Amino acid sequence: MSARYQVTGTTAVEISASIESGIRAAALPPGAALPPVRALAAELAVSPATVARAYQELRQRGLVVTAGRHGTRVRPRPPVAARRSALRPPPAPGLRDLSTGEPDATLLPPLGPHLATLAAAAGAPVSYSGAGVLPELVEAARARLAADGVPAGELTITGGALDGIERLLGAHLRPGDAVAVEDPGWANLLDLVAALGLRPIGVPVDDDGPLVAGVRSALAAGARALVVTSRAQNPTGAAVSAHRAGELRELLAGRPDLLLIEDDHAAELARVPLHPLAGATPTWAFLRSVSKPFGPDLRLAVLVGDETTVARVAGRARVGAGWVSTVLQRLVLALWRDPAVTELVDRAAGSYERRRGALLAALARRGLAAHGRSGINVWLPVPDETSALTTLRDAGWTVAPGALYRIAGPPGLRITVSRLADGDVEPLADALADAVRPAPGVGFTA
Repeated sequence: MSARYQVTGTTAVEISASIESGIRAAALPPGAALPPVRALAAELAVSPATVARAYQELRQRGLVVTAGRHGTRVRPRPPVAARRSALRPPPAPGLRDLSTGEPDATLLPPLGPHLATLAAAAGAPVSYSGAGVLPELVEAARARLAADGVPAGELTITGGALDGIERLLGAHLRPGDAVAVEDPGWANLLDLVAALGLRPIGVPVDDDGPLVAGVRSALAAGARALVVTSRAQNPTGAAVSAHRAGELRELLAGRPDLLLIEDDHAAELARVPLHPLAGATPTWAFLRSVSKPFGPDLRLAVLVGDETTVARVAGRARVGAGWVSTVLQRLVLALWRDPAVTELVDRAAGSYERRRGALLAALARRGLAAHGRSGINVWLPVPDETSALTTLRDAGWTVAPGALYRIAGPPGLRITVSRLADGDVEPLADALADAVRPAPGVGFTA
């Protein structure tokens, strides 16, 4: 913990409020360690039970995480507004940054022409009573989903994939319920689960998606929801294969107590077939975001599912945010209808596939088994993340530490290929090989 910040308070409420204040002010940045319970209790002249209750309250709200001998630390993305600079430290000057997980901005479709067309065709302002999901967007979305074998269901729109997942979990689960999530898995989802007061159960992943044995164990442990990434899994690039989908469907059949959520966030950028699980359980939802193919600022996702599930999500939105902007809906519809945009997105998908394949092949030539069946990321298992990151930094590279994405899985690194130039593949592979197998130090001699 930063020596400049002093936790105060004599009750659990006061202590937790003091720590939260430190997080908001960025005096306790993401990853900062809190004092051991007994040490802080002695410092504040309170009982260890009081500090333990404060830490428990912070954990339940998703602000901190406790990891055994590593102690209690501020979560990487605590659900409280803080100085934005503290959320993600910038890489050191001069380093090549492959840690972002973002698409290549040069391969995103330009929005200006379509916005200009929308502005020219704008009619009367939309009223509160007349707003909602546009019928023409629903029709286009159904056609796109049907082409990928997603079964017909009720349909609504959410403000992105994570917004849809949050609404789904909030509509079906209560604090303390268990959620089966991929391990390693999407860091934002892990933080969301913590912020909702839910209990994550990690499910191991291989190149073909969640392991059946892991899902079975999670169900036996009481999981009330299962979140699966269909393709371009973050961080491993896994994609659910036809065989794995069949196994999972058989396992999940007849589970009326389980909410099945599928996230197809990469959509058109994933050049592998979609094998949906949608409909395997009576309660299900399938989400497809437009952010990765068309631009991160387009906060829109299509959500299709069973009637009750979609009705709960749409109904809750109606008494809260109300609707996703119809201007945004019309913009997305225009992008979907433009053959030039379709061609550009396909070109981006090919570019990511080529870059990812080149890095995987270069690592294989060096005896390193990495993962990246689809998407924009490559996952490289390493013996020790800290030493690997240090070696890479010294060689001029920044990648994402696997600890951000893991619950109980082994260590690794996530490398985003969207900014990787052709000429950088071999030097990066050399640096990664050195990071995984650092040269032995020179010993003392007589």
